[in-house]
Amino acid sequence: MEGKKGMNAPDKGMLAKLYNNRELVPDHPQYFARWAESSQHARATMTCHLDLRYGDAPGEAIDLFPARKGDGSCLMFIHGGYWRSLDKKDFSFLAPTLVDGGISAAVVNYDLCPKVSMEEIVRQMLRASRWLWLHAEDYGMDQDRLYVGGHSAGGHLTAMLMAAIWPVFDPQLPKDLWKGGLAISGLYDLRPLVDIDWLNVDLRLDEASAMRLSPAFMPPATRAPVMTCVGGDESSEFLRQNTLLGERWRSAFAGDIPMPGKNHFSVVDGLADQASPLYLGARKLMKLDK
Repeated sequence: MEGKKGMNAPDKGMLAKLYNNRELVPDHPQYFARWAESSQHARATMTCHLDLRYGDAPGEAIDLFPARKGDGSCLMFIHGGYWRSLDKKDFSFLAPTLVDGGISAAVVNYDLCPKVSMEEIVRQMLRASRWLWLHAEDYGMDQDRLYVGGHSAGGHLTAMLMAAIWPVFDPQLPKDLWKGGLAISGLYDLRPLVDIDWLNVDLRLDEASAMRLSPAFMPPATRAPVMTCVGGDESSEFLRQNTLLGERWRSAFAGDIPMPGKNHFSVVDGLADQASPLYLGARKLMKLDK
């Protein structure tokens, strides 16, 4: 007899390993240190508006790096860290390459689990999206050129925003608030996380909430293009999650960006490298590849 997860599904102990990216990439502290240093340099040397408030909770803030040139395009980037760690200030390093390419960068924060629930983080991302749409033109951005992207937990939140029905959240918002989404190394079926003790101690998911928060089981809200990306050297579960979104979201899926040889942390460096398939894919998503 096959169990409910099928014969080839990993068991609980194996799942705990396949989702533990820090253990799978032993030199992950070097990435974090380099990101922090490059990010500090970006904030010190670029035109930026730091800690703009999109709500009242402590984490509800955005760092904005406006592009002086370009067509008003903006990418809002949502950081990862399993909804329970890291901070927007660790990802300012993405701004120089984006701004140099004529893309304003909005790096968004949110409060972390277990202080808040994952549902609340999703609501914070809805509020951040509304704030950016309402204030885009104050910072030289075009309301009709807003895109969202994110890494890991941020890939999940990106997909959630592409499934959001904006006029229900706020009648003044257009249904296609985001003109496209870039989901990098994301998690789209959260059910496996319920059985991962080291993680779920903070996330506090059960079967029902995991299902409710899994974008793979929702339709995309519009036909706005969604692109996916995962590092070729990531675990089998992250490869599976990446494939799943493309299969489930066929109506909006605009392609997968291969990043061979990249792990869960090195993949996001691609957004800061003008020669990387990930950066070039982002430009294609934003129709800037002409």
